[in-house]
Amino acid sequence: MTCFIVIGHLARTDEEWSLNDMPGSAGRMDVLSRCVNASLFLSHDLRRDVDCCLALYGGPDAPKTVKFSGRNVRYLNPDERSAGALLKKALGLCCGTTYRESTPGVFVRKGGLPELLRDHACVVLDVAGSDIRCADVLPDAYLLSDHLNFTEEEREFIRDLPKYSVGPQALHADHTITVVLNEIDRRRPGWR
Repeated sequence: MTCFIVIGHLARTDEEWSLNDMPGSAGRMDVLSRCVNASLFLSHDLRRDVDCCLALYGGPDAPKTVKFSGRNVRYLNPDERSAGALLKKALGLCCGTTYRESTPGVFVRKGGLPELLRDHACVVLDVAGSDIRCADVLPDAYLLSDHLNFTEEEREFIRDLPKYSVGPQALHADHTITVVLNEIDRRRPGWR
């Protein structure tokens, strides 16, 4: 399984936000919804071997993590609003420190980056990292930030992790995920 972990610095951890205002009242939940879609969607199918974990740090119940499992997800369509609706439903559940399923393939728990780093051996996607195309073996888990840079506290957590770059320009988080998945796809046996 490949896993993308995206930190949502302002993303609400409750359901008290509007699907009509995901950039504003939801704390840029639109960015995170695009990351979910970039992680899971193919042209006419889903990537069943990919998970997308969103570490949410905005709102009263921070931090919380919402995980979308490509293997089990249902009711997800390739638009921001669909992913946003599933996020909103997950955030409406009472949860503890273990994942609780809100809809098929969508899970929520309390906790954020430290817990995710215990669960996954990550590399950090950073424009200053080593070129991912030169990596001998691609890792299984990738950490990236939303539209904001990593905080000083987050940098402390990730300072010893390997860092990879997808190119010379800083890209949006969802575009970075697409480039990484393209690199993974190109290395699969049987492709050319």
